[in-house]
Amino acid sequence: MKLFISADIEGCVGTTLASETHKETPEYRQFAKRMTDEVRIVCQAALEAGADEIVVKDGHGDATNIDFTAMPEGVTLIRGKSGHPYNMMFGLDETFDGVLYVGYHAPAGNGGNPISHTSTGNSNQILLNGKVMSEFMLNTYTAAMMGVPAVFISGDEGICGLAREMVPGITTAAVKKGVGACTINMSVAAADRLLKEKVKEALSGDLKACRIAMPEQFEYVVNYKDLKKAYQMSFFPGAERVDERTNRVVSRDYKDIVTAHSFMVY
Repeated sequence: MKLFISADIEGCVGTTLASETHKETPEYRQFAKRMTDEVRIVCQAALEAGADEIVVKDGHGDATNIDFTAMPEGVTLIRGKSGHPYNMMFGLDETFDGVLYVGYHAPAGNGGNPISHTSTGNSNQILLNGKVMSEFMLNTYTAAMMGVPAVFISGDEGICGLAREMVPGITTAAVKKGVGACTINMSVAAADRLLKEKVKEALSGDLKACRIAMPEQFEYVVNYKDLKKAYQMSFFPGAERVDERTNRVVSRDYKDIVTAHSFMVY
């Protein structure tokens, strides 16, 4: 069983303030360690469940947050940003049996996490075919394009609920809940147990049952916080200006959407 793990930090136990996720702040190290711990626990559980190959993609910020010395044998870690449009899914291909997401969070425009966002802080909201687009949605369609199912996600309650709507068979592990500007967090010990149990549960079933169909066409709509950014990105090839804050891209090829996203919100 060959698995791909995409990891983020805002959905891990504890993270509440944006400053806690930024390398230049003194508090960052504690939360990077927790991100590392959650990834390590998920990897160990997956190995115990029968995985013989695991690739982890560090997906937060500059993608050099996870302590590589903490990864178990049998795990390959991808650090840094290659510049490829797949971004948090760089390294994934058709040979994988499933995708697991660790530390994921609610999207821009959703109150499920005090630091909700989608890829960057540049958008008020992004819609994909009329639905609020999360990083989970973006990345799950990327995986589906290759025929790889999303089988597990951990993070806040908000993203876990959205994940179940998109992939009814997915196994979720909500380790925190966002309320206004605060988070309500499980204890580390309880979260560790939950992660282990849910990963093993996810991998004990038929992974193919989590496959989803790709829509025939995609409409990607970004509403920007900054008017200048909105204007500038309206010149991206294939983009259409909807109003002063909003641009859209329509395509039948999802690669066009992923590529547009990798430029238009960064």
